[in-house]
Amino acid sequence: MNSKKFYLGLSLFFLGLLGMLSMLTVDFPLPEEMQSILEEQFTPSQIQWLILINPTIIMLIAVIVGTLLYQKVSLSVPILEKMVGLKEDSPQTREILIYGILGGLLTGIVLGLLGLIGRGLVPSEFEQLTANIQLTLAARFLYGGITEEILMRFGLMTLLVWIAAKIFRGTKPLAYWIGITLAALLFALGHFPIVFQSVDHPSSIMLAYVLIGNSLGGLVFGWLYWKKGLESAFLAHIFAHVGMVVLEKIYL
Repeated sequence: MNSKKFYLGLSLFFLGLLGMLSMLTVDFPLPEEMQSILEEQFTPSQIQWLILINPTIIMLIAVIVGTLLYQKVSLSVPILEKMVGLKEDSPQTREILIYGILGGLLTGIVLGLLGLIGRGLVPSEFEQLTANIQLTLAARFLYGGITEEILMRFGLMTLLVWIAAKIFRGTKPLAYWIGITLAALLFALGHFPIVFQSVDHPSSIMLAYVLIGNSLGGLVFGWLYWKKGLESAFLAHIFAHVGMVVLEKIYL
């Protein structure tokens, strides 16, 4: 790995770390047995820091994998690449902004409407989920918008596209769509444990909402990473949360 790629990876790691630190503003529910064991040895603030250790290690692995492989499958991080000297051409900043902001807002509105429908069908389950998981704006925008994209798009999707390209002998559209779709589905399924932990016997409606909602977002963000670069996916994820927050303020 040359020095410029190292600086790219380092920049992404610190951006992701900023998102990790934003999770210190969130009280995450833990299984009762684990909570009681940890509380015997650590203060609540120390527990919050401990919870961040594993995801930080996973993010570091995602950054390393993405940095090593993203150019091999013609993916890009155009603005940061320009900043660290990996590219001489100026990035299409206007397109990155427009696609990211509009794509994110539209996605957020759709997800917000799905959430309103879900609340109407199973209100008690949504109340339990909301009561147990109260994400701050900092966590939504920084962890969701940046850290999750580094984990799921730059790390996981890049790896999946690279594997698919090896199987199909080239970076054909099919290889990208396999990576986009699998990363989106895995991202959605990754939300299931906390749903089961927060909601007593979640219904199929709740699980379908979590699966469809998170997969839909992942498909949009993955397509933007492929076509416009990782920064566009960052923006889209952030503005998806903006759209959802606005709808929540209007209707709830």
